[in-house]
Amino acid sequence: MRIHHAGYIVILKALIILLIINFIIYFTLGFGLALYISITASCLLMLFVLRFFRYPRRAVPALSGNEVLCPADGTIVAIEEVEPSSFVNEKQIQVSIFMSCWNVHINWVPVTGKIKQVLHFDGEFTRAITPKSSDLNEHTAVAITQADGSIVLVKQVAGAVARRILTFVKQDEDRSAGEELGFIRFGSRVDLFIPTNYNVNVKIGDKVTGRQTIIARRG
Repeated sequence: MRIHHAGYIVILKALIILLIINFIIYFTLGFGLALYISITASCLLMLFVLRFFRYPRRAVPALSGNEVLCPADGTIVAIEEVEPSSFVNEKQIQVSIFMSCWNVHINWVPVTGKIKQVLHFDGEFTRAITPKSSDLNEHTAVAITQADGSIVLVKQVAGAVARRILTFVKQDEDRSAGEELGFIRFGSRVDLFIPTNYNVNVKIGDKVTGRQTIIARRG
């Protein structure tokens, strides 16, 4: 199992803390039930942390340029038409993906194009599954301009537990669909805003896979 570089520091810190806890228990209580319980709990916690930062090997499917690739693993929790925003001056379709702590938390670029803007917004840390979290929670918005001039927006939204959004792309870079866009640590949400001339291929409740599922196609 490969581990994503976003988890190296977290894994190291978790390992050091758990080792210290177990050494303290050993030197104060010696070998016994408390130490066995602590070691077992520590191993389970480390397995969870390692699993959270797993880096799956996934090939990008063949694309014609008319598709929107899924930017994250998770469950579709919202599909709706939204009003123009500061990023796009026309209506768009919002597709929201909730990422539980059991999902892979890498985010991928959904379409090929130039990174128009990367903006970070401070905010709250409410539950990422709720609709209001898209605007109220801390988030990073990445606007991508395609060859035809249309804009696709990806919003990385922090959740009640997630406290760190990592964004790897930068303004004015040319990026291809399926490249890494970022990473969100410990439970979160990704909102995708696409032009209304696309036909959405998913429905609310669907389980989707980042870099694999086709979210929409141009009509």
